[in-house]
Amino acid sequence: MSALAAVSRTRASIQPLNASRSAGSSIVQLQQRRGYAAVKKGKSSKQGTQSFRGGKDDGQGQLTQAKREKKLGAFRPMPSSQLTHKIFESDRLNELRLPPFQPETLTESNAGKAMVLSISDNDPARIFGFRVLSKPATLVRNVTLRVVDKLQAASQQSSENNRLIFYGSSGCGKSFLLLQGVQYAKSMNWIVLYIPRAINLVNSTSTYTYDLRTQTYLQPVFAYQTLQRFLTVNSTALQSLTTDREIGIENRAPVPAGTSLKDLIEIGLKDQMMAPTVLAELLEVLGRQTEFPVLLAIDDFQALYCKSSYRDPHYAAIKSWHLSMPRLLLEYASGKKTFFIGALSMTNTTFKLSTELRYALKLQSWMHPSPYLKTAPEVEEFTKGIKTLKVPDQLSMGEAASLFEVWMKDFALLEKGSNIRSTDELFLSKYTESGGNARDFVWKGLLSTLEIPLLSEKETQRLQ
Repeated sequence: MSALAAVSRTRASIQPLNASRSAGSSIVQLQQRRGYAAVKKGKSSKQGTQSFRGGKDDGQGQLTQAKREKKLGAFRPMPSSQLTHKIFESDRLNELRLPPFQPETLTESNAGKAMVLSISDNDPARIFGFRVLSKPATLVRNVTLRVVDKLQAASQQSSENNRLIFYGSSGCGKSFLLLQGVQYAKSMNWIVLYIPRAINLVNSTSTYTYDLRTQTYLQPVFAYQTLQRFLTVNSTALQSLTTDREIGIENRAPVPAGTSLKDLIEIGLKDQMMAPTVLAELLEVLGRQTEFPVLLAIDDFQALYCKSSYRDPHYAAIKSWHLSMPRLLLEYASGKKTFFIGALSMTNTTFKLSTELRYALKLQSWMHPSPYLKTAPEVEEFTKGIKTLKVPDQLSMGEAASLFEVWMKDFALLEKGSNIRSTDELFLSKYTESGGNARDFVWKGLLSTLEIPLLSEKETQRLQ
């Protein structure tokens, strides 16, 4: 995923942290997963010897059963969002003087150039949970400009014929291309609903209850969280939009026409069990209004067509379209409703891209599903009208060079003033090793390399 060039502040924060400790500062950079057991003062415990069979000698020759000792846990680096002290502040991206990722800068002349993503407090990447670092930059590729053109065209017409799926090899940049589309739509004042991890809808990490009325399994917690994030990102637009008809919600009085969508969402936030119904009605209203374009973006889209990890009372796996959240999203993806773009993921083997879905999306039309396995009719029903967009498997030489330049000039791989240098040989070797794959070029090439050439002492003095 990953034409991603972002600033890591881990290296820059090591030395200032040590300095702050010597000065008596109480800043803590690490957080503990489990705390140590407290030792009571004034009491001492007899120490015996540990036996080979797990027992313990009590000091009098008697072997007692040893108690299971508590794990002391592990230390993990704190998320960069929690490092709020001024010593962790960095303006290195400002030193790079990269242009901002905005609609007016997304032109053919800027293809292959790196740009800064401005992450605001209500930015979709921050609120919906895409895993980016504190101050990310992005690479504008030719395929980025194609997605921007398609979004511009879709904003002026019905999205029934403007539903896209990004596909390509693992690590080619599908997820980050989807994020670029979300960022562009938000900058153009679209209403955005972004699902960065659709696998979380089907991996049995959220509670579910059976609803006799809809004959589906409701997911009230996930629907509640989606309403919260949706309101945070789109609060201004939702305040100005109102319901166009009376909406009936169980166990309460109907919501009258003319109610603002923000107030409609508040109903679901007050009662978690109403959240699935409120979310479905909210998307219905948004599909009928014409004041704001609306974008639904789903990553890990193939997971919505797999068997989920949820179980019914007979312990049989529940199909994803029998769960309320996946079914709601699939109805919009299939054109029964409106607005949708998504991306397929190749990394998770539990919820992988099936042969049936490949055939339905015409990704490999020659690869027919097995005649010995029953193909669910919902796979064909929920893929009607979806178009595909191929993401290039490799970065071009110019795109990779821009990515390499961001990492090296920003001192993300080395300390400022270090005598480590970047060379054409280093760039070409990492580009060749990764085969031009965007994710491998960054993570397995630049970030894991130990073969960074050093400047000589004379060259270091000359540069300083």
